[in-house]
This record gives sequence, C-alpha cells and structure tokens, in this order.
Amino acid sequence: MLNTEPQSTSEPAIQPMVRLTDAAAEKLRELTAEETNPSIGLRVYVYSGGCSGFRYGMMLEDQPTAEDLTIESQGIRVYVDDQSTQYLAGSEIDYVDTLMGAGFTVNNPNAVSACGCGSSFRTAESAGSPHSCSH
Repeated sequence: MLNTEPQSTSEPAIQPMVRLTDAAAEKLRELTAEETNPSIGLRVYVYSGGCSGFRYGMMLEDQPTAEDLTIESQGIRVYVDDQSTQYLAGSEIDYVDTLMGAGFTVNNPNAVSACGCGSSFRTAESAGSPHSCSH
C-alpha cells in the first residue's frame, strides 16, 4: 500500500540549551551595567546535593573556560560547563520578585521532581544523593 500522507520537509525546531526570560535578561543587564568586560556572562551549573539530589548554581563569570558551551540569549552570554549540559538542556531561567523574595529560578523540563526550596531537583535518569534542604 502506498503512503499518501504528505511528507514534512521542515526540520524540527532546535531548542536552545538554555534561554533567559525577559525578566531574567533585564535583571542581568541591570547587574552588569557597570561592567566593562565584554565577556561577562552568567554561569549556570548543576552540582550534586540538595534535598532532591542536584542543585542549581549561578554566578557572574568574567569569561568562559575551554570546556564551556557558550549560549547567547537576549544579548546575554550564558556559560554552561560540559557536565551540566545533560541536566540543563531546554531549561528556561527566569527572575521572579515576589513578597516571599526575589531571585533567579530554573524551569527545567528534565526535572521529574523538585524540592520546596526551589533550587534542588531530580531527573528520571539520575536521582543523585538527597541531602538536607539547608541553604
């Protein structure tokens, strides 16, 4: 039997490794407004720990290392180390400012569960080793 269904010739959309929301990009522009180094960027990484097994880390970085993946989102450089890419693929970084506090958050499609602290998560492939939820 012949397949008479139309064949799609378009490529699937490539999802960025990490993307910044408007609020996150605006806050980072504000935080780096006085910087003169054109390589300044946001380092985003994942490390073992936290109550769900993994934790997110973020900091401003002067420049990437040779092992980093450099992403540009909304004009902001984002540096992700090779080890963290498997956990952060497709993630969105947001900045929220509520009555309970302000800060950057990660909306991660790879996380199957997260802790109430908001900075700890677990993936389906690797549960990590849970620890206390203290900051």
